[in-house]
Amino acid sequence: MDSTGVPHILEHTVLCGSQKYPCRDPFFKMLNRSLSTFMNAFTASDYTLYPFSTQNPKDFQNLLSVYLDAAFFPCLRQLDFWQEGWRLEHENPADPQTPLVFKGVVFNEMKGAFTDNERIFAQHLQNKILPDHTYGVVSGGDPLCIPDLTWEQLKQFHATHYHPSNSRFFTYGNFPLEQHLKQIHEEALIKFERIESNTDIPKQKLWEKPREHSVTCGLDSFAADPSKQTTVSVSYLLTDITDTFETFTLSLLSSLLVDGPNSPFYKALIESGVGTDFSPDVGFNGSTREAYFSVGLQGIAERDIDTVKQIIARTVDEVIVKGFEEDRIEALLHKIEIQLKHQSTSFGLALTSYIASCWNQDGDPVELLKIADKVSRFRQCLKENPTFLQEKVKTYFKNNPHRLTLSMSPEEDYHDKQAKMEAEKLEKKVNALSEEEKTQIFEKGLELMALQSKPQDTSCLPALQVSDIEPKIPFTVLETTLAADEIPVQYCAQPTNGVVYFRAVSSLNTLPEELKPYVPLFCNVITKMGCGVLDYREQAHKMELKTGGMSVSPHIIPDDSHLDVYEQGVLFSSLCLDRNLQDMMHLWSEIFNNPRFEEEEHFRVLVKKTAQELSNGIPDCGHLYASIRASKNLTPSGELQEMFSGMDQVKLMKRIAEMSDIKPILRKLPRIKKYLLNSDNIRCSVNAAPQQITEATKVVEKFIKGIARSKKERKPVRPHVIEKSSEVKPVGSEMLTGLQITRKLVNDPTFKPCQMKTHFVLPFPVNYVGECIRTVPYTAADYASLRILARLMTAKFLHREIREKGGAYGGGAKLSHNGIFTFYSYRDPNSLATLKTFEKAVEWAKSGEFTQQDINEAKLAVFAAVDAPIAPSDKGMDHFLYGISDEMKQSHREQLFAVNSDNLVDVSNKYLAVGKSTRGQAVLGPENADITKDPSWVKR
Repeated sequence: MDSTGVPHILEHTVLCGSQKYPCRDPFFKMLNRSLSTFMNAFTASDYTLYPFSTQNPKDFQNLLSVYLDAAFFPCLRQLDFWQEGWRLEHENPADPQTPLVFKGVVFNEMKGAFTDNERIFAQHLQNKILPDHTYGVVSGGDPLCIPDLTWEQLKQFHATHYHPSNSRFFTYGNFPLEQHLKQIHEEALIKFERIESNTDIPKQKLWEKPREHSVTCGLDSFAADPSKQTTVSVSYLLTDITDTFETFTLSLLSSLLVDGPNSPFYKALIESGVGTDFSPDVGFNGSTREAYFSVGLQGIAERDIDTVKQIIARTVDEVIVKGFEEDRIEALLHKIEIQLKHQSTSFGLALTSYIASCWNQDGDPVELLKIADKVSRFRQCLKENPTFLQEKVKTYFKNNPHRLTLSMSPEEDYHDKQAKMEAEKLEKKVNALSEEEKTQIFEKGLELMALQSKPQDTSCLPALQVSDIEPKIPFTVLETTLAADEIPVQYCAQPTNGVVYFRAVSSLNTLPEELKPYVPLFCNVITKMGCGVLDYREQAHKMELKTGGMSVSPHIIPDDSHLDVYEQGVLFSSLCLDRNLQDMMHLWSEIFNNPRFEEEEHFRVLVKKTAQELSNGIPDCGHLYASIRASKNLTPSGELQEMFSGMDQVKLMKRIAEMSDIKPILRKLPRIKKYLLNSDNIRCSVNAAPQQITEATKVVEKFIKGIARSKKERKPVRPHVIEKSSEVKPVGSEMLTGLQITRKLVNDPTFKPCQMKTHFVLPFPVNYVGECIRTVPYTAADYASLRILARLMTAKFLHREIREKGGAYGGGAKLSHNGIFTFYSYRDPNSLATLKTFEKAVEWAKSGEFTQQDINEAKLAVFAAVDAPIAPSDKGMDHFLYGISDEMKQSHREQLFAVNSDNLVDVSNKYLAVGKSTRGQAVLGPENADITKDPSWVKR
């Protein structure tokens, strides 16, 4: 009932030790003692969810035991509350004179969350449209309220909420259910008496007339037009989500209103040119007891708020009169059919999330999952009453007084004001303390530090052993043929449930250098501009009706045996139901042969939308941007990576979005098309059911024969092309010679890696830090040792130093496929201190202060990732995309098993020690006096 974030801090704290497992932080410890494919915890507006998954039955029991004990019998120690929630801490605990600050994982997590203006808007939207009860507060915690929470309140909240009478259990998969029920009963339920839990949420009292609110946020440093940074939306309260059919109908109606270029709100708002993109949280939101619908624009001038409101009202009126075209409704129902058939490796988790809100409000989860029934009933309603949907629009939109208009505009010194309020809060807290209490806090702080540094006895926790890991991987059967006598096509027969997956890679080797920066934009728009006889609206409709999506993305793949060699191309991916394969491939033919580039206004809309999305994504992906920049000068492909998906791309898109005349950019697209959309350097792959392969072969052959070849032989721009063959042998017929697939890789013999430190100054209250080191490629003997080492450093050193002691939301080390070893931190109150911690981590690794048990745990964690389940649609993709065969994977597997203590110390000295390998560093975050003073840093 308040914004102290008590459920969120409790979510963190219960995972810090329990009766049966009293060691500190069993959650993070289990990440290294299990082969889990997923482990996490989420706090929503009205429930906390603790999900995990694994493919090993023993592991499932272990994890269930740890999670049950954590939820129902946690230790809830005061020091854990200090570490996870918030604490007063001296910047230098050894010196009582240094100033106090607020620290704590959740505190910095939420500070980071609220640097994201979209998040601020969505939070205010929920708080203001459902103001009377729990939805009127911030369940994750408002950084200015978090320090009001006491340990006593935390324990009280646990006692009243974390009880079996107030909990729900969900399992999915093919392990026997009886075993789960028995374990849940014996380890939790039997130990409690049933209570009446008073956690029901009353319905929101309906308003008699609409309301308006305006709020403020931070400036967006990447806004294309600094004078247009206002967001406005109109939101309508809908129905109780336990009424499952009405909710289903309204969610379909919402999709018809806002999804894709044929929807009425897209035409009226996005194409008006008034803003850059829809407002955050657009469409249907069913995560609260009563659902709501929201629509509006971001990136508008403050003076246009009324214009947007008028457009929305007018569009509602038009929909009531005109209704929706029948084939748009068909396209939407087709999308549902594909979603039901497409198998992902996180299907169980998706189901849990889908039913959680409704079930939590005592809705019927089984009823909710009967989607086919709802579709038939929906069709029936439309048949009996053709104006069925228009009447819903009238009821819920036109004549609904419970309507909220929310606007948000940036304030020049928003983050400074937040910091000032935080400082005032701190001062108030400190002033209220007696000298004795100050000493007590100081001593508690030292006690926490000592506890954090103390070796942990984890013997109480269950664990799998390295011997539980399968020694061999099952090989995937692939068949490769040459279509049109020269284009390799890889076929992989899989139980795809009636769906066909098509992919192609086309090389960028002949593309002139000056066009390269525009490749990501080209990829983004090429399936959205129209093709052949179809304009962009007709094309979007055809894609919705016949496919599950068609996308294009840049594809930079480092070679597996040489750091300075890489493949550069573009990846085309799509999926469709078996019956629509010809239609889908015909669409690809048209996109390749006759893409349309004449719709300048539509192109501008797409550019503004893309620039806005990139800018909005920085707070969530800051550590990735830091790492991409830090590795920019370490390999030849690093530069391309920064150009395509780093801060350089964010800045380029901002520049393009600012242009008053966009024609020069539009004119580059047909030029790029000439080099990319032909059959000169292309390879394809198909994953489909065995009985579909023959048909697929014909259709793909036809597609390849139908796309153009270049008239003249094009020379690669960089002359150093290396042809690399990988042989595909038909499984089980060793005598036959396999087919050679040749990939054309590029190499820059003049490349010299160099050091670079970059500081991107952004108006955020937290930092994102990346440090990258050039090591060895995938097939090198040391690669496996470095991979295990990254996991070991994360679990045994970096997690403790960066998260527990430093108060950052996350941090660690990882080794990428491209041979770059990366240290990173996320939503971190520190920057240079964290870079120091990375150095200390290397010293720790060099000293070999780890046990065989530590190494075994790191191996388990690495194998959990190596053996993560692969969906039928993705089988054979490592071979097709990266040139990595099952034989290479098996040999990497054997190298991982063989890694020992000496190898780990050896690679620490060989590659990670200062002065051994070239490294780069980057920080995204607020102004920093120490970095500014240091001439070795480049400020951006």
